[in-house]
Amino acid sequence: MLFKILAKINKVVLPSFTKRGLDLSKASKLQLAIIGWRYYVTKNALD
Repeated sequence: MLFKILAKINKVVLPSFTKRGLDLSKASKLQLAIIGWRYYVTKNALD
């Protein structure tokens, strides 16, 4: 349940890089960290 709440917060607060068309090979370290965090939370929220 914690990860579902975090997923909703992430959706509101953190930027969506897919909508911006971000190329992963050109992403900064911060952008990659945000993508990794969103992936981790989403993966755990679905379980």
